[in-house]
Amino acid sequence: MIVSRETEQRLKLYGDLLRKWNQAINLVASSTLAELENRHIKDCLQLVDHVKNPHGTWLDIGSGGGLPGLVLAIVWAENDLHISLVESDLRKCAFLRSAIRELSLTKVGVRGCRIEQLQPQNADYLSARALAPVDKLLPYVQRHLAPQGQAWLFKGRKWQEEVDEAAKHWRFSCQAFTSRTDPEAAILNLRDINDA
Repeated sequence: MIVSRETEQRLKLYGDLLRKWNQAINLVASSTLAELENRHIKDCLQLVDHVKNPHGTWLDIGSGGGLPGLVLAIVWAENDLHISLVESDLRKCAFLRSAIRELSLTKVGVRGCRIEQLQPQNADYLSARALAPVDKLLPYVQRHLAPQGQAWLFKGRKWQEEVDEAAKHWRFSCQAFTSRTDPEAAILNLRDINDA
């Protein structure tokens, strides 16, 4: 995807901040730092091709180092979209708040708490990356997503097994997009989530 020079500079600064803080806090696996741009940032940027002109509220659960939440906040900084990053590790929250300041992002906030402690958010969009299997995520998704909202889950190579397992206990519509950074992985778009 093509981004503006300002966005490109912000993404580079974000990568620099992530590398710097990762020495003290495990934001991403150290073994993946050399491939940070491809393995993490470009992976998150795939959502921009699937979600056109988002507006309203976006909830990123289990934000960790801000993947994908901060990456999306950088790319969609001019959109009428407020992004909330939910993270229970207070050290990671400190990183997220510092990065938001240094990146001059005004429409993003950090919630330092466990997902289950958060009041229902009625979010238009929800995202999660490398957090939990689909069936474990769906209670959170259902609780925090608006009725017409959509969830975007980054899943690894066992994504189909996870979807099949979740379908035993939940009803939902699911569209899977093959990941461009790992052809065996997928980005799932879930809607209309209800208990089975």
